[in-house]
Amino acid sequence: MKHFLKSAFIASAFIAASLVATPALADVVKIDAVTLAPKPVYINKPFKMFVDEVNTKFAGEVEINWRGGPEVMPPFKQAEGVRNGAVDMTYTSPSYYQGLVPTSGTMNLSYKTYAEIAATNYHERMTELHAEKDLIFLGEIPATQLNFVIYMGEEVSSLEDLKGKRIRVFPTLLPIVKALGAEPIVMGMGDIFTAMERGTIDGYMQGPLAQAKQFEGLVKTVIFPGVYRAGFPVLINKDTWGMMSTDLQQRLTTFLRDDFAPRMDYIWGDDITDNIAQMKAAGFNILELPADEAARYEQMAMDAAWAVTAANAGDEIAAELRGMLDK
Repeated sequence: MKHFLKSAFIASAFIAASLVATPALADVVKIDAVTLAPKPVYINKPFKMFVDEVNTKFAGEVEINWRGGPEVMPPFKQAEGVRNGAVDMTYTSPSYYQGLVPTSGTMNLSYKTYAEIAATNYHERMTELHAEKDLIFLGEIPATQLNFVIYMGEEVSSLEDLKGKRIRVFPTLLPIVKALGAEPIVMGMGDIFTAMERGTIDGYMQGPLAQAKQFEGLVKTVIFPGVYRAGFPVLINKDTWGMMSTDLQQRLTTFLRDDFAPRMDYIWGDDITDNIAQMKAAGFNILELPADEAARYEQMAMDAAWAVTAANAGDEIAAELRGMLDK
């Protein structure tokens, strides 16, 4: 019954977009896609799998051409690029377009698994909220295990040592860094190394993978546990979406949300274990917060981020979404 209601909701939410154009049945809908990071970066692994599976499963109906990442279009402009038709699809960070969709960053604000979130109406509500801004939210490619840890260029022994430090963030992380008494510096992933090397920042927040080799000699301490969850929305241009039949729209949505996404949520465990070992070998000190301090930190992260969401999107919508995402 839940699956039927979701399918009915998706069909009704997208019906207007499906009327934009009615192509011949033999037409292949060609989709130019960009990603938040260059093709070789680890976080693109699931998107490459998605492109390959879609191009096989929907051969003759849909063809995704992954053009590249920031070298094609700046990461913070990709969602707007999808909206205005400069590109057809993006696989991006939910926090990179909060100026366009103020609730998009809430995709990070949970400690639930993808399955637990999918059991609520969260994804259906996000479909509506994106549609209000003329964006098609196909779904998210989740990575619950890839939460966000703090990397510091000096030895620290507690969260108190972060006060006054300049820490690189992406927008979702800005409130928690402020709450810790540090100075958040928003910048793209590609700029972190140079900023650390030049001393422009004292540290940065990032996922737990692919840091040891690049930042050996620049990072001294990594603070665990991480906060939030990673999830990467897949956005489609409204006119491109309208070139698909309603049946194809629903099958593509169902494939991502009910088939592909659940398979992706827990693919990172071995990589995380291997990367922590690499960090230690590279001389990173792993600072594990005591259980009571870790619990306070995790709660502080949620409260700080939801307060900003409420200020930007309204108390009512923030409370509605938090009710679906809180553990």
